[in-house]
Amino acid sequence: MTLPFFVYGTLRPGEPNHDAFLRGRTGAEEPARLTGAVLYDGPGYPYAVPEPGGVVRGDLVTALPDAYEALLTTLDELEEYVPGDPRSLYERAVCEVTRETDGTAVRAWVYFAAPPVAASLRTRGTRITNGDWRTRGGERHPGYAEG
Repeated sequence: MTLPFFVYGTLRPGEPNHDAFLRGRTGAEEPARLTGAVLYDGPGYPYAVPEPGGVVRGDLVTALPDAYEALLTTLDELEEYVPGDPRSLYERAVCEVTRETDGTAVRAWVYFAAPPVAASLRTRGTRITNGDWRTRGGERHPGYAEG
């Protein structure tokens, strides 16, 4: 299944991992939003966690056709996602995201925090309340402690 990627952190245009992993491999990049999820600071990189009513701001990135398979493999490795591996930090899922430019809905790959990571973030993490990792309007959970 060939789908664009919804990126919301270090893979966004202008961020360090965009230059390292996406530059020259994409045909389109456009602002988008994902509803039904919230962001937490890793710290250093964000995690999207499913949550009704939340909104995550990011970009819809469409890979060049000849770069798609290699890019999918590269992003899975970067996000430490291995299907079925309980040690994965993220899980990749197909979700509907909305283009900011025209409001159209598009199915895309999204990397979410794996369930154990999400559970930890919900109890101890720093939620990015504005849903935009670039501006990081964050709020620490009362039980959060620097590790």
